[in-house]
Amino acid sequence: MSTVDIQQVTKTYGEVYALDQVSLTFADREFFGLLGPSGSGKTTLLRSIAGFVTPTMGQILVDGADVSRIPTYKRDVGMVFQNYALFPHMTVFENIAYPLSVRKTKSAEIKSRVERILDLVQLGGYGSRRPRELSGGQQQRVALARALVSRPRVLLLDEPLGALDRNLRQHMQIELRQIQREVGITTILVTHDQEEALTLSDRIAIFRQGKVVQVGRPDDVYENPRDAFSAEFFGSTNFLKGVSLGVQGGIGAVELPDGTRIFTNRALPHSGSSVTLTVRPEKVLIHREQQPAGTSGSQWNILPANVIQPVYMGASVTYQVSTPPSTFSVFQQNRETRRFEAGEAVKISWLPQHTVVLDD
Repeated sequence: MSTVDIQQVTKTYGEVYALDQVSLTFADREFFGLLGPSGSGKTTLLRSIAGFVTPTMGQILVDGADVSRIPTYKRDVGMVFQNYALFPHMTVFENIAYPLSVRKTKSAEIKSRVERILDLVQLGGYGSRRPRELSGGQQQRVALARALVSRPRVLLLDEPLGALDRNLRQHMQIELRQIQREVGITTILVTHDQEEALTLSDRIAIFRQGKVVQVGRPDDVYENPRDAFSAEFFGSTNFLKGVSLGVQGGIGAVELPDGTRIFTNRALPHSGSSVTLTVRPEKVLIHREQQPAGTSGSQWNILPANVIQPVYMGASVTYQVSTPPSTFSVFQQNRETRRFEAGEAVKISWLPQHTVVLDD
């Protein structure tokens, strides 16, 4: 398959920078997620790779060849759009065969390829149907099959599951990942859905205002956000602000405005520096006793708290609690026989390794 290199790509619209010196490398056979809020530049980059947008500056290399100024039809990329863009007057077979027909591929080759790709996306026997006769998930598979049938070097996905309901979207995420692995194609996904990016991607880039603010494996980006934007965009989190007291014996301390000390085993700036910390809600325990059950307590952050509101979500309960330094969210799996009630006095606690130190 192929490697895609983005080198210092900038795209401006008047005074507005849609992309600002973006550099990324998408490895051969990699599934790479581009994540960010609306207007962050992720879709502009995808459309630049496809050839729908011409960069103001920079290069887009596919297998070392600069394609940033050549027409879309010469780039050998496949693309799946959010609305699928299927031809309603054509059958499933004709929709999938369309890219091959345009290339004047022989009829026997078209038939063979379309039938193989229909089997790959589990739509064998559906070739004579019209798009309106298919479910949303089936239409998504037809769009994917059409993008893959010409055997492109790169597959581009622009919010491909955004039109599906939650349960079907989760099912299609698994199927899409399996198909991508089976085909072995370099795939670039644009999404604003954090869960989708985590589920599908080998690596993720987070975009903000035309720039890439963090790149890494999904678990690394989630567990070790670089700054407050990455932490908050990539899921619910708690923030604390304080002053660094430095590190002693591998454990660092941060003093909060009320005098509370929070411990971390992450690197801290020099003593006296302002520090922003974050703790994911699922890392925090909520309990009635002084210390978390089964722990010595010596290496735990433990704060008194009062339950503001429990939010029952079926498989889990999210508690909003007030503590001396701030308001916290605490995520707990629904396996306790008795839940905590609003107004109840509790303790919350977490390990030092779950206190993440953010860049200002």
